[in-house]
Amino acid sequence: MSLPEVFVDSEDSQLVADAKKDIPEPSEFSYTERDIILYNLGIGATEKELQWTYEGHDEFAALPTFGVVPQFAASSGVPLGWLPNFNPAKLLHGEQYLSIKGPIPTEGELVNETRLLEVLDKGKATSVTTVVHTKDKATGNIIFENQVTVFIRGAGGFGGKRSGSDRGAATATNAPPRRAPDSIVEERTSSSQAALYRLSGDYNPLHIYPEFAAMGGFDQPILHGLCFMGFAGKHVLKTYGVYKDIKVRFAGVVYPGETLVTEMWKEGNKVIFTTKTKERGTTVLAAAAVTLAEEDVKPKL
Repeated sequence: MSLPEVFVDSEDSQLVADAKKDIPEPSEFSYTERDIILYNLGIGATEKELQWTYEGHDEFAALPTFGVVPQFAASSGVPLGWLPNFNPAKLLHGEQYLSIKGPIPTEGELVNETRLLEVLDKGKATSVTTVVHTKDKATGNIIFENQVTVFIRGAGGFGGKRSGSDRGAATATNAPPRRAPDSIVEERTSSSQAALYRLSGDYNPLHIYPEFAAMGGFDQPILHGLCFMGFAGKHVLKTYGVYKDIKVRFAGVVYPGETLVTEMWKEGNKVIFTTKTKERGTTVLAAAAVTLAEEDVKPKL
């Protein structure tokens, strides 16, 4: 399935309608087994989990949230300068949805097709959602779909659509059931976690350079949101098995070295989860869930 040239919405302001017509050129992404290992290590895989860290293992594979890596440059490179009062320093990564459309090759040459999907005027802020289809270059088959939502403070007030569309799993609220979690996984991150994860493609100095982090109001560099999303996705995978999509809302920051606590509730073929920091009790992932590929099928660990 190809992306439409433009996602037309009758509620869009002219400003947004024009921005949607600015179609980015497809971008290529190539990777090897080394990149798979580097990513898996970046979200906490260990030397004992050879299926994720040793290319010679019979079941060597990428952890499923690797799907956020090939699209990263494409989605983060979408121009937003057309927004009124746009200030990149006021941009926050709000939500991420990843749909895994097929087996993940352990090496490959991919092509990203990117479009503006939805823009919401929140008054004092703007919500912008970009969709990226990542395809195998040789076959044209879609391997991943990502929907990336960012919030830009101070860039609203241009009129148009204010409430988002229902896009199924990508926009589900995923409220945890009113019962104790069915499963809980704790895992401590390394003090060098951000330094390692950035090698998978997100070189934002916010995650490595103390002076830059201080400019953002942080006492020290913070962990990438997509990194602790990967940790949580790994927790769900190890507990409940293979899933075909994952959606999270970034609700707080994690400092490298903190312990992540993922609480999970299984509801049919969906696993709803939240992730907190043990040390501060701060919720960092909310409105989060995966859709299991097959009920009660667990990976061979």
